[in-house]
Amino acid sequence: MKASIFVVEDDPDISFLVRHHLDAAGFAVKIFPSGGSVVEESENQRPTLFILDIMVPGRDGLELCRQIRQTPTLSATPVIFLTAKSGEADRILGFELGADDYITKPFSPRELVARVKAVMRRFERPLSQIPLQIGEIEIDGTAMTVSVDGEFITTTATEFRLLEHFARHLGRVFSRDQLLDSVWRDTSYVTPRSVDVYVRRIREKIERDPENPRYLKTVRGAGYRFESPK
Repeated sequence: MKASIFVVEDDPDISFLVRHHLDAAGFAVKIFPSGGSVVEESENQRPTLFILDIMVPGRDGLELCRQIRQTPTLSATPVIFLTAKSGEADRILGFELGADDYITKPFSPRELVARVKAVMRRFERPLSQIPLQIGEIEIDGTAMTVSVDGEFITTTATEFRLLEHFARHLGRVFSRDQLLDSVWRDTSYVTPRSVDVYVRRIREKIERDPENPRYLKTVRGAGYRFESPK
């Protein structure tokens, strides 16, 4: 069965280009010219991945991403922004909302297909079968679930991969570039600054006080380290 991709794009020329190349790559593509009904239709027919333009009629792409991440049945579905908004602040905001990648227009169709496949591979890469228990945090790689003090929390696939990588290497310091190589691995498009955004999002989900983390510590001038609280 083909992986399905929901594309929210109001420009018919770009929609045609995206559909043509994703169809050729073996994906089933559904185009939405506005954001109005995307979340509702996605709950009835869950896609494998979303590609969102930011500036579309109805709900814009940022609001759509926010709603996707807040909808339990869709929250772990990967999201890629495909947009003309190319500033660093726009990229950072996209990642803060939970995007898995951010592609700016004009774009190469071949690059788009490659990055779609790269995001999907984060779901396919085998994880350890042995659950981890570190302090109040339990990480189950088989189910791709995280619980904190007995309560399950929602993570995206990218957040889960990063947290799981930290937890499997307890006490080791990783630079941003090392994390990009180990967690993202199959794409060179994510910037080191994006790692900071993901670390902040993880802290907000696992730490009692994200400003004073007990688990995911910053090592000034070096990177990040995951610790078991004493």
